Amino acid sequence: MLRGQAIPTASRSGDLKIGGGFSTANSDYGPRFNGGGAYFDYDFLPHVGVTGEFHFVQGPNNIYEKTYEVGGRYYRTYGRIAPFAKVLYGRGVFNFPTLPDGFTANLAYNLIAVGGGADFKVKPYLYVRADWEYQEWFNFAQSSLTPSILTIGAAYRFR
Repeated sequence: MLRGQAIPTASRSGDLKIGGGFSTANSDYGPRFNGGGAYFDYDFLPHVGVTGEFHFVQGPNNIYEKTYEVGGRYYRTYGRIAPFAKVLYGRGVFNFPTLPDGFTANLAYNLIAVGGGADFKVKPYLYVRADWEYQEWFNFAQSSLTPSILTIGAAYRFR
């Protein structure tokens, strides 16, 4: 008589956060570049998910770096803090300085990135993030470009 079990009436296939923030980059191509970024995290398993990121940082003389990346992330939760590590692959666009004749070149390169950071849960729907990332741009001017980017931001968690 006591064999009845409750069946879940609702379940989630994953957890989605979308956010943005201020980014500052230490570029190999000059002084510090500043700008912004946006990101999403979709966690589909406990401690495992995917992340996508966009950064736009600008320096002097119309120089900028713009990146689009996607990859995997691993995270753990300790109370309100969730540290994470990530590995990403993407595309970067570099806008070179404007020449005296007014000519400007911007070229796109493949890149990989590794990094990590932590999310701090302020409210069930609001997270604050500190994130660091190291990028390796392939075949940049017969060499490579290796900027490191620090981003401070916030995200909304869809419930």
